[in-house]
Amino acid sequence: MTSLPESMPSLSTHLTRLAQRLGLRAQPGHQTLERASRLNLPFAPLYEPEPSIFWNDGPCLQRLLELPRGALSGPVQEDKARAHAALSRLIQKDSQSLTSMDLRQIDGLGGQSPDGIAYSSIEAFAATEACRRTRIISYKDFLRTLGIALPGHAQGEPIELRQAGWLGERLYWAGEHHVEAFASAVAYARLRGLELLMPAELVVYRLDRAGLRALDEQYHAIAMPAQAWSDAEFMALLLDTQVPYARLTVLRDASNSELLLLEKHHPTASAIGEGLKRAGAPDMVRYLRNLPQITRFKLGQPQDS
Repeated sequence: MTSLPESMPSLSTHLTRLAQRLGLRAQPGHQTLERASRLNLPFAPLYEPEPSIFWNDGPCLQRLLELPRGALSGPVQEDKARAHAALSRLIQKDSQSLTSMDLRQIDGLGGQSPDGIAYSSIEAFAATEACRRTRIISYKDFLRTLGIALPGHAQGEPIELRQAGWLGERLYWAGEHHVEAFASAVAYARLRGLELLMPAELVVYRLDRAGLRALDEQYHAIAMPAQAWSDAEFMALLLDTQVPYARLTVLRDASNSELLLLEKHHPTASAIGEGLKRAGAPDMVRYLRNLPQITRFKLGQPQDS
């Protein structure tokens, strides 16, 4: 039997090269997907905010709008730059000046709950011991207390307010100092039926649907537990495959502390992203799409039609 010259490629070699040219290297991608899907990491559902009068008690998605370029980490600068651009398009901001705003319409405060309790109303917070120390008994006390929180009010300076689509229709005062005085003044005005009109500067944040759709088309955006970055199997997967990725600390929940972005157009990175989702990693895009509806349901507000 005549043997083929050693220099002549075999049929299997020809098929392998053809598959490579046609982009049909499915087996390595399938192996990567299976490897990622078998990872045993402590994935947990993403944080669903409880109704709270404090601005920072909810997801602080507005920070994505002015996300510093150095906020993302990852092995390749160009990959981080693309991820940064995609995240920066997720949030829209609109500003408007209001000539007249009734103090009683404000039902949220800046900052974060000082004692870790998610107060559902101004009145509930105003009933705490910290707020009762302000002792508003008369209208004079009311004006004095309001002046502590809003020292420029008497001169006609506008009050700064914020609103976020993912936090429902609540209007938040932007101040983070003297929140006890401000809450006490609002609660007193409501109790006594005092109409106090003032100019306001309102900033409204919204999720950009086009930006969210673009993120979903370009990336697997998944929430990773903090333990992942010290897990030998997960880190070996990233190192073995040398995939491009970017990561960002953006979530409040300690068990889902980082956002991992894997580009879908990169076959191996996409396989890892799909495998992590099968392993239980929460999908950030799905979470963001559902967040406004979750918030409205918890607040008892009408749902979008």
